[in-house]
Amino acid sequence: MTTPLTFPALLRLIDERAGAFRAAVASAPSLDAQVPTCPEWTLFDLAQHIGDGRRDWAATVAAGPAPAKSAAQGAPAAPREREALVAWLAASTRELVDALGEAGPDRGCWTWWGASQSPENCCSVARHQLQQMAVHTYDAQITVGEPEPLPTDVALDGVEEFLFTCIATPSAWPHKPTAFEFHATEGHSWRLTLDGDGARGARIPVPGTTPVAAAGEGPDAVGVSVRGTASDLVLFVYDRITADSLQLEGDAGLFDLLRDWEPEE
Repeated sequence: MTTPLTFPALLRLIDERAGAFRAAVASAPSLDAQVPTCPEWTLFDLAQHIGDGRRDWAATVAAGPAPAKSAAQGAPAAPREREALVAWLAASTRELVDALGEAGPDRGCWTWWGASQSPENCCSVARHQLQQMAVHTYDAQITVGEPEPLPTDVALDGVEEFLFTCIATPSAWPHKPTAFEFHATEGHSWRLTLDGDGARGARIPVPGTTPVAAAGEGPDAVGVSVRGTASDLVLFVYDRITADSLQLEGDAGLFDLLRDWEPEE
C-alpha cells in the first residue's frame, strides 16, 4: 500500500520538477507558443503563473496560520528575456522551498481545502505544490513537443493527493450514491465514495492486508473504475489526457457529473 511522501522528499521533488519546468522553458523555440493543455495561455503566461504562484505560496507559508492567503510583496515581475526568466523561475522556487523548510511540516497554514481530508498545514501545502509543479511541467514539456510521464513516486502520491485534497468534501453528492475506483498499474488503488455525506477518498488495500475506512463498500457500489499508470491517472484527473489513454469500466458519464459538480462551501 502506498504511503505519502515524506516532507523532505516533497521539497526535493518540488525542486526537481521545477528544474524540469525550467529546462522546457529554456528549450522552447518561442515563449509565445500556445500551451496545448492550457490553450488560453502562452508558455510565457504559464511561466509567469508558476513564478508568481510559488512566491505567493511562499508568503502564505511564512505568514503562518493566517486567516487569508498572503501575496508576495515587492516581488519582481516575470522578465520577458529567456535567460532572465529562467533565473526568475529558479528564485521563485527557492523562495517556496526555503519557506516550507523553515516552517516545517506541522506548522499551520492557510489553505483553500479546509473542508477536505487534508490537514491545513505546511506538509499538505508541499504535497499539493508538488502536484501543481508536476502537472504544469507536463504542460511546458508538451508545448515544446517533449512530454514525459510524471515520475512514478510523484504520480502515485498525486492520485491520492487529488482525491484527498481537491475532491473530498462534506457537501452532499446530489446524485445517486456511487463510487469511483482508480487503479495504478504500479500496484496501488484508491476509492472515491460519493453520497449524502459528501465525497471521501481512501486507499484500497491489497489482498491479504487489513481493510481501511471506506474500502468496505460492496463492489456493486462502484459506478466506474479506471486503470492506467499513476502518471496517466494524474494527467486524466487534471484533464490533461482523455479516458482513451486508460482502461475504463462502468459508467463513464459519472466523470462528467463529477467534473460539473460544484459542492457548497
